[in-house]
Amino acid sequence: MIARVTIFHVKPEKVEEAIKLYETSVIPDAKKQNGFAGGYLLTDRASGRGMSLTFWQTQEDVTASEENLHYQQQLLKFLEMFASPPIKEQYAISLEF
Repeated sequence: MIARVTIFHVKPEKVEEAIKLYETSVIPDAKKQNGFAGGYLLTDRASGRGMSLTFWQTQEDVTASEENLHYQQQLLKFLEMFASPPIKEQYAISLEF
């Protein structure tokens, strides 16, 4: 399993709006992607910093979600809310407990 981590910083006054958008748009769209296995949205409401963790069955599933522009389309939804560009990282899940 693969975890894609997107580290972000949204404008503090936009945090609640960003959370709602993630809930009502990003999550339903992610569930339509092949190999999507779940995720978490972590936020510090005071600073606007946070991270999105999404879990994928295989590396091919992660790659497909980027090649079909799904990932990029999700980021565009937050463009006016970002205080700085997001950072994308990927990790193999080595242990689950």
